Amino acid sequence: MEKVKSLEDLKKLRQEALEKRTAKAMSGQKEIIVGMGTVGIAAGARETLKAILEYIEKENLTDIVVRQTGNIGLDSYEPIVQVVIGDQPKVSYGHVTPEVARRIMKEHVVGGVALKENRIEG
Repeated sequence: MEKVKSLEDLKKLRQEALEKRTAKAMSGQKEIIVGMGTVGIAAGARETLKAILEYIEKENLTDIVVRQTGNIGLDSYEPIVQVVIGDQPKVSYGHVTPEVARRIMKEHVVGGVALKENRIEG
């Protein structure tokens, strides 16, 4: 990465980052976020995350980013998985078992149709 030597360099770097972010949203990139706080882990988030990663590998899916985050703040719904596709609104799912995670991947992430079951409204 180049060194930032002036305010103009910083502005240019910021603009490039914003353009990349916009391009990512426009390209329809898919992002899966798994809550991995202590409550999520205790509720089975590791197995949920593992099921998501295995599904991606098994189906040779690309252009999907899987991230872990801490506590999402809805402990009674753990494990929680959030799906963001392009510039569409984020969809949050609760009580996501490995089986539910595979359904989310197949029907929502790949198929484009959000599940009604396990969806956290609000």
